[in-house]
Amino acid sequence: MDSGLLHIILEYINIVFLTFTVVLFSMFTAMGYLSTRSSIHYRNKNSFGDISKIMASPLAPSITIIAPAYNEGMTIVENIRSLLSLRYVNYEVMVVNDGSKDDTLEKMIKAYDLEKIEQEIDPNWRSKPIRGIYKSKHRSFSKLTVIDKENGGKSDALNTGMALSNNKYVGCIDVDCLLLPDALLHVVKSFYQRSKKRVIAVGGVIRIANSCIIQGGQLEEIRLPKNWLAKFQLLEYTRSFILGRMAWGRIDSLLIISGAFGFFDREIALAVGGYDTNTVGEDMEIVFKMRRYMHERKQPYTVEYIPDPLCWTEVPEDTKILINQRDRWARGNLETLYKHKDMFFNPKFGRLGMLSYPYWFFYEWLAPILEFFGFFSIILFYYLGILNWEFFLAITATVYMFSIMFSFYAILWDVYSYNEYKKTKDILTLMFCALIEPFVFHPIVVWSAIRGNYKKLFKIKSGWGSQVRKGFAKAS
Repeated sequence: MDSGLLHIILEYINIVFLTFTVVLFSMFTAMGYLSTRSSIHYRNKNSFGDISKIMASPLAPSITIIAPAYNEGMTIVENIRSLLSLRYVNYEVMVVNDGSKDDTLEKMIKAYDLEKIEQEIDPNWRSKPIRGIYKSKHRSFSKLTVIDKENGGKSDALNTGMALSNNKYVGCIDVDCLLLPDALLHVVKSFYQRSKKRVIAVGGVIRIANSCIIQGGQLEEIRLPKNWLAKFQLLEYTRSFILGRMAWGRIDSLLIISGAFGFFDREIALAVGGYDTNTVGEDMEIVFKMRRYMHERKQPYTVEYIPDPLCWTEVPEDTKILINQRDRWARGNLETLYKHKDMFFNPKFGRLGMLSYPYWFFYEWLAPILEFFGFFSIILFYYLGILNWEFFLAITATVYMFSIMFSFYAILWDVYSYNEYKKTKDILTLMFCALIEPFVFHPIVVWSAIRGNYKKLFKIKSGWGSQVRKGFAKAS
C-alpha cells in the first residue's frame, strides 16, 4: 500500500480517537459537576425531617420485596432474617425459589416453619409453573411468603413475584444482598417526594460487602475488601454510582437501575409486561420500557436515585467469575440497545434519545471495542513504521492522568459525603488501585466486553453463568 495513503488513514484515525477522547473528557467532567451538585442538593434536602415517621404513618404505602433464590442454601436463612428486620410496617418479603437443586426450600421450611397454602392462580399464567406457595405458622414471620416454582431464570422469578403481589410498589433485589434497616423508609420517601411527577422507579447505590462483618443479618463493621479484585470493583462501583448514575439522575436521564436494588411502581411495571425473559440485561431493559411507556403517553414522570449506602452485596473475587459477569453485562447492554434502537438520536424522546442513549451506545458499548482494536492498531502502525509517537504518548498520558483524577475525585467525594472507610490506609489503598487499575483491572473489563459482544453478534449461546458466593464474614 502506498505510504502516503497509509499516512492519510493514520491521520483520520488520530482525528477519530482525539475527538472521541475530547468528548469523553467533556462528558465525564460534566458528570462530576452534576453529581456533586446533586449530592449537595440531596444532603441539604434530607438534613431535616424524621423519616422514621413514615414507618408509623397509616398512609405508608405497601411494598413487596421480591428476592429470587437459586441454590442459595448456604446463606438463605440469614438473608431472609435480614430482610425481615427492616424498619417498616407495611411490607412483605416474597422469596421466589426458582427451581433450586440444593436444599434452599427445605432450609426455609425448617427455619421459618412454613406450610403450603392454597392460592388461586391466574389461568393465563405466563411464567413457569408454580409448585407451591408457603406461609409461616408463626405470626413473627407473617411478612414472609415463599413461592416454589420451576426454574425459569431471574426475570421469570421476578415476574412471578410481581404477578402474585397485591402491593403498590415492588422491590426487586438479589436475595443475598444486605439492606440496611432504614432502606425502605428512604425508598418510600423517594416515591412520595415529587408532587408534579409520578415516580415510576427508585434505584440506589450498591456497596461492596466483601470482608465486612455481618452479625445476625446486620452490618456490624465496614471493612475494605481483602481481595484485590474486589478492591478494584469497589473503586469502579464508587465512580459509577457516586458520580455516574448520580449525574444522570440529576438530569432525569437515568437508564439503568441495578438489579440488586431496584423498586418500581407495580402498575407501570406490569403495564409494560414486567421483565423481559429473553435478555440477560433485564434490569436495564425494564427501565427503558417503563420510560418509553410514560414518554409515549406524555405523562409526567421521573426515576429517582438514592445515593445513601443502603444496599450491600458480595462481588466476585475470582477472575473467571468476574469475566462471566461482565460478559453477561455486555450482552445485556447490546440486547437492550438493539431492541430500543429507534430511540437513537430521536428528538421524540428528549434527553433520553439525544443524550442518554447515545452515551450508552458510544461510551458503554462502543468504547471497549475501540480500545480493543485500537491496541492492535498501535502494534500494526509500529510494525509498519508509521506510528506517530508524539501523538500516541501525548494522548495516552492525557487519558491516564484524567482517569486517575476522576477516580481520585470519586474516592475523596465519597469520603466527604459518607466516609464509610475511615482508615487513612484504606483511602491510600484505593488511590493506589486507581494508579494501577488501567494496567491491571481495566484490560479484564475490556476483554469481557469483547467476549460478550462476540457471543451476542455471532449467536453463541450463553446464559447467566454462576457466581460462587463465600457468604458474609461473621463477627468473631
